[in-house]
Amino acid sequence: MSGAVGFDLDMTLIDSRPGIHAAYRALTARTGVFVDADLAVTRLGPPLRTELSEWFPAEDVEAAVTTYRALYPEYAITPTVPTPGAVEALAAVRALGLRVVVVTSKLGTLARLHLDHLGMTADELAGDLFAEGKAAALTEHGVRWYVGDHVADMIAARTAGVPGIGVTTGPCSAEELRSAGASYVLPDLNPFPQLLREIAVGP
Repeated sequence: MSGAVGFDLDMTLIDSRPGIHAAYRALTARTGVFVDADLAVTRLGPPLRTELSEWFPAEDVEAAVTTYRALYPEYAITPTVPTPGAVEALAAVRALGLRVVVVTSKLGTLARLHLDHLGMTADELAGDLFAEGKAAALTEHGVRWYVGDHVADMIAARTAGVPGIGVTTGPCSAEELRSAGASYVLPDLNPFPQLLREIAVGP
């Protein structure tokens, strides 16, 4: 069998809320600009600039992005854990002879730190992409299904012309994911191996 399964990262494969919360608190301490970390971690998915634009004046956003990314390795990697079923989901992909492709809005170098720390192996990693911007990477890497927790991930799958598999481990409800075009919606990645066998091999 050829092809790949694509995965979003934050709140799809990893629960990065504790680490990102710590990074935002460190950013507040460093810059003196209050970022409500409790609120920010409830809406992970869009690019970092989108969130920081809620707290910093427009002229300071790029500097805040740079500072946050410099703080990120120290504060955000260690507290982050896999989402339920994530490790088994990746194993299921490989058991069918498919590749794992991670396509995320997170900067690729930071995404790689998470994967390495948790022992998760991706055959390909494409970072700093969001919504329709993910579609080219999905096509380039031969992704046949794309798994994500955000409506923007379902838009990415739809744009790339592949089925989107939504998980409700992030900020979006099952109804929102379906409305955005999800072909399947799961509560987390625990049922994913069975679903993948059904859609890739057949009953």
